[in-house]
Amino acid sequence: MESLITVYLPVGVGTFHMETAADQFARSVRLLKSIDGDVVVPDKPLLSVEALRDFLAPLRPGLVIFQDLTFANGAYMAEVLRRYDGPVLLWTLREPAGDGGRLKLNSLTGAYSAAHTLRNFGNRPFSYVFGAPEEENVREAVRKAIRAAADECVTSLLDEKPEEREKTPEEVFAASIRDKMRSLKIAAVGHTPQGFGFGRALDAEMMHNFGAELVSVEVRELINKAKSYADEECAEYLARTEEATCGFGKTPEKNRLDHARLYKAYTDFVRENGIGALASRCWPDLFTEFGTPVCTVLSLLNDEGVAAACEADLYGALSMWIGQELSGRPVFFGDPVALDEEENTLTFWHCGMAACSLARRDTGAAVGVHPNRKIGPAMDFGCESFPSATIFRIGREPDGSFRFFIAEGEALDRPKQFIGTSLVVRTDADSRALVEQSVAAGFEPHFAVIHGRHAGTLKALAGLYGFKVCEYPLPEEGDRQN
Repeated sequence: MESLITVYLPVGVGTFHMETAADQFARSVRLLKSIDGDVVVPDKPLLSVEALRDFLAPLRPGLVIFQDLTFANGAYMAEVLRRYDGPVLLWTLREPAGDGGRLKLNSLTGAYSAAHTLRNFGNRPFSYVFGAPEEENVREAVRKAIRAAADECVTSLLDEKPEEREKTPEEVFAASIRDKMRSLKIAAVGHTPQGFGFGRALDAEMMHNFGAELVSVEVRELINKAKSYADEECAEYLARTEEATCGFGKTPEKNRLDHARLYKAYTDFVRENGIGALASRCWPDLFTEFGTPVCTVLSLLNDEGVAAACEADLYGALSMWIGQELSGRPVFFGDPVALDEEENTLTFWHCGMAACSLARRDTGAAVGVHPNRKIGPAMDFGCESFPSATIFRIGREPDGSFRFFIAEGEALDRPKQFIGTSLVVRTDADSRALVEQSVAAGFEPHFAVIHGRHAGTLKALAGLYGFKVCEYPLPEEGDRQN
């Protein structure tokens, strides 16, 4: 095991008094180097989350000294906690005496933001010191923190056990997905509609439980961007849609052009922000404020490798992203709408946003209208069959804990069942019991259907997070005890 290092993270934003901040930075570095000559310090203050991420990425800290050089919001501490689970010394600088002029640092408010984030990340323990670099209490707090981290490192070295059990392929795959999720940026485009709160997430909750960074944008911002584009700016997006779909030309011209504008707005947002998954509000805004649905935009994003869910269901989008990583293919997202006990099948359906590549070959990715609003373009096809399938959902419990719904089966060769997109799955388990028990357990109404059988890896992933696994029907009480 390599030795760990002490890392100094002086964070802030460039809108405060940078001359004062630069002076405090230089004095802080002198203090740290006088205590530990090996402490790793940046060349200059870290004035953005991106700068913090780039500096921290190659390092393996044994102790983080997190200093609010100026005010910094909770996203800075959250970025640290995504990548690091060791001890933290939170350091607040003393504000220069007030003279009736501008607030120069606002370091103390930054400490409150950082501490709030630490608490929301599973109440992470940390130590705290307030004061200027020359104050004796600061020197003593830094010295103690570095000494304690060094002692912990020695203990870890002595306790190392080289005979650790060899991991199964499923465990290795699960660990790789968990690690990749720590670099995932997932976007909330607008808020969930009334009654759909099961899809909401807090940024700290998402970071703490999954390591993913949640960014948010109001849907009206993307609508306004879309409205600002000229037709010629969107020609590429119009051509892409025509190539990927069947019957797009039957959609009224205004809706085709507005779709292309919306497609460009979402694509630009995804590219500019490095988004890997998103959950978008769809109704009523895209119909009432824009006049064209977002369904087909989400379909195309799924085919481009961005796990995209509708109705602003963030945990649905994250379920899709995990399924995409497991299978290397787009994932179907939908409601369980029909049960057939004789065939032992469940039909999954949604209004019209399945990836075009999932469509049956005899119909292709047909375009129609939204089943309720009667406005297009929306996807309107049955999905192709695949011999093995996994139904998956990240479920959130009322107490804030999480659980995984997992079921396996096969996707059958069936035509479109209802207006919109549909997929019929014959489950390995008894479908009626599966439905009755998962409804009784209060699972959310959106599920991801993934190509392939992935229960083993999903169980391993749940184990890494300490989440409960739910497979239905549950065994009889006697079987459970044996």
